[in-house]
Amino acid sequence: MKLIDSHTHLYLPDFDEDRDAVIARANAFGIDTFLLPAIDASYTSRMEDLKKAYPNQMHLMTGLHPTHVKENYEEELDHVEELLKSQTRVAVGEIGIDLYWDRSFLPQQRIAFDRQIQWAKDHDLPIVIHCRDAFKEVFDVLAGHRGPKLKGIFHCFTGTQADAQQALDCNLLLGIGGVVTFKNGKIDQYIADIPLKHLVLETDAPYLAPTPYRGKRNESAYLYEVVKRLAELYQTTPEIIAVQTTQNLINCFDLGEKK
Repeated sequence: MKLIDSHTHLYLPDFDEDRDAVIARANAFGIDTFLLPAIDASYTSRMEDLKKAYPNQMHLMTGLHPTHVKENYEEELDHVEELLKSQTRVAVGEIGIDLYWDRSFLPQQRIAFDRQIQWAKDHDLPIVIHCRDAFKEVFDVLAGHRGPKLKGIFHCFTGTQADAQQALDCNLLLGIGGVVTFKNGKIDQYIADIPLKHLVLETDAPYLAPTPYRGKRNESAYLYEVVKRLAELYQTTPEIIAVQTTQNLINCFDLGEKK
């Protein structure tokens, strides 16, 4: 059963002691494609080193994470733009708005989000959206970009069914990970009403490990727990979940040409 982890931070120090073993465990579960979202310029070399070590398995994004939009955000955006001009990236992400930790940089987060969406459209790339306590703000920015060139993933989707419909109306796939296995995750209450063609799978490793690993370091091999839970909710087989969600991601990211 082939699976793709559409969102994993395998390059973070959390994996420095056993990164190869983590990748091997994922491979044993049929997960041999990993999409690596960016955070800021300080992580670029780590991402590129991992790509060199696993050139056919790792696919790099570039982008400025909203929680890293600070006083130097223009400098960080210059770095993103240069990477888009000079190197192949499969997406612009993760980008968006996060008001959970700090609201003081909301104007700058809006500017950074808007500009990076436009760059993605200019380069015919999908976007990967990070949204926390900011659904209204995210959709307000997306409203100015709706059209055939807007595509991508609403990462770690945790919104309401109405939020989900808004995302689908923007031509976005929903990134489903460990939250769907949580008792208080809420999306399990309606996710089966959304056609499978709109979903992709992710871990957000090392964060948000699914049940029964909740509270521990997440890793790509645990993606199978998400598959099993979705199979229960959709009353189908894990194989059907895997085939459809994998194809959704390949279609959106054009991974066949970028491997």
